[in-house]
Amino acid sequence: MSENEQTPKDDHTFLVVVDESDELQQALFYACRTAVRTNGRVALLKVVAPAEFQHWASVGELMREERREEAEDLLRTISAGVQQRTGSMPIMHIREGDIQEELVTLINEDESICTLVLGAATGDYGPGPLVSALVNQLSGNLRIPITVVPGSLTQAEITAIT
Repeated sequence: MSENEQTPKDDHTFLVVVDESDELQQALFYACRTAVRTNGRVALLKVVAPAEFQHWASVGELMREERREEAEDLLRTISAGVQQRTGSMPIMHIREGDIQEELVTLINEDESICTLVLGAATGDYGPGPLVSALVNQLSGNLRIPITVVPGSLTQAEITAIT
């Protein structure tokens, strides 16, 4: 393949970790814009905490199912916006466990993921726990670059740089 040829959509994926943070919207907007510009795709990862109630297996399983349904609903809502911006449905991943571990595992499993896009919090407490952990502890062990999008950027500012 020559340098001027574009890579297939499935080989150029921008991964966004989905949570309830305000800065998620900036990360999504950036990932969508970049995916369109590079003929790539967006992938969404939602990690749910494992059920903690273990006294009765049926209660723990019910809690697990409820968390998964909530994650599916959230991803459906977000994926509609991604599809509107990019013209294609995002790849959706739901995992159960520790967010850092599941994120690294997914990146290692899916060779099409080329960039991790995270939004940085704007508060006094730093960029957020996931951004801090990945940039400080794990970034040297990842096979892909991390793009950290400041939560304070507007869509117009993101548009100007993408």
